[in-house]
Amino acid sequence: MELISTHFCKAANVGYHGNLFGGTMLGWLDEAGAIFACQACDTPRMVTKKISEVVFNKPVRPGQIIKIYGEVKGVGNRSITIRLEARRHSVYNGSQRTVLTTDMTFVRIDGDGEAIPLSQKVKSKYSPSDLPVYDDETKDFYEGD
Repeated sequence: MELISTHFCKAANVGYHGNLFGGTMLGWLDEAGAIFACQACDTPRMVTKKISEVVFNKPVRPGQIIKIYGEVKGVGNRSITIRLEARRHSVYNGSQRTVLTTDMTFVRIDGDGEAIPLSQKVKSKYSPSDLPVYDDETKDFYEGD
């Protein structure tokens, strides 16, 4: 997995019990995932279609560093699915603990917000022999899976 972003958990990011707000983490994941998808697909026009199950396995406290890693899981005609992993990073010994792992799907859109195909260059970069190819041709972007 490739490091995509790093965040510092501040006191303003935590709730009543002293843990990072889940919504803050989701925002970090969505932003990091979108940036990764844009880079992977050679276009700035990628939007979030789906976030799979998100299970918070470890708490995040103020002062902790969160590193978000990503990798391409599969490509479709108009979409890319990436796996994201958020890890707590210790500055004391360099160890990392996985906070959560989730899959996110992003769709390429045109100027009107309609789904359009990924370039052939992108599809070739993530060849079917290495990754699954999803048949998303029949799926309307707004209807979901």
